[in-house]
Order: sequence, then structure tokens, then C-alpha cells
Amino acid sequence: MADEEEVEEEGSKKKSKMPLIIGLVLALAGGGGGFYAVQSGMLFGSHEEAAADSHVEAEPMPNVVFVPVDPLIINLGGRSRNQFLRFRSSLEVDGAYEAEVTALLPRVLDILNGYLRAVDVKDLEDPSALIRLRAQMLRRIQTVTGEGQVKDLLIMEFVLN
Repeated sequence: MADEEEVEEEGSKKKSKMPLIIGLVLALAGGGGGFYAVQSGMLFGSHEEAAADSHVEAEPMPNVVFVPVDPLIINLGGRSRNQFLRFRSSLEVDGAYEAEVTALLPRVLDILNGYLRAVDVKDLEDPSALIRLRAQMLRRIQTVTGEGQVKDLLIMEFVLN
């Protein structure tokens, strides 16, 4: 039995490192070959072809003007822990309608002021309600200015103090 133990100890001590070396050499050769194939354009095409394919004529930007709306400060009263709402926005308008919409800004301010005073304070405090409030305000503005003149309402500041 002593002879068997000696043979087992010698066999475990003489493990060859050749498979590890072969694996390392093959990994380096594969990595180098892959790098060369990508850089030379054999794989995925060349950089010049990709640049030529990605060059697409861009459409001209639409004639859009942003008309700033005067800031509003709305007193929320004693119904809330917040006392004031500070609101500032801009209107996205087609360039052809800029003068008409600018002339109607006092009416837009009146509509926004009236709507924001009528909204329940809980809705103003709910962060997820801002999207719905924005849609409601935009619809009212479009009613005042006329269909198709105001494309969007951009809320720049909506702060409860």
C-alpha cells in the first residue's frame, strides 16, 4: 500500500502545464485575428463605407418659434402646506402665427391663471399629475388662440413654495 501512495503523490505532482499554455496561445491568436479582421474591414465592412452609408440628408427644421409666457405666481391659500405656485412656460408656435399668438398672450395668461387657481391643490402636489395638467392647459390655450397655431406648451418652471 505504501507503493500505491507514492505513485499517486508523484502523479499529482507532475501535472502538465501544456494545456494551459496552448489555451493561452490560441486565445491570443484568436484575439489578434479578430482585431485584424475588424480593422481591415473584412468583418463588418470598412470605416469609409460605413461613413458613406450613414451620411443621409437631414430634413430642414420646421419654422418653429418659442413665445415666452409671463411668469405666474398663484396664491394657493390656506388649504395646503404650500402657499404659492410659481409657473413659467413658453408656447411652441409655427413661425407664421407668431404675431397673432403674441397679441393673444394676455388672454393666454388669463386662461392659465384661472385654470391653475381652480385646480385642486392635491393635483398640483402630485408629480405624476403634471402631464395631465399640461395637456389641460394646452387644450385651453389652443381654444383661445385658434386650432393649429400653438403646437405645444413647454413648462419651464413649476415650483410649489
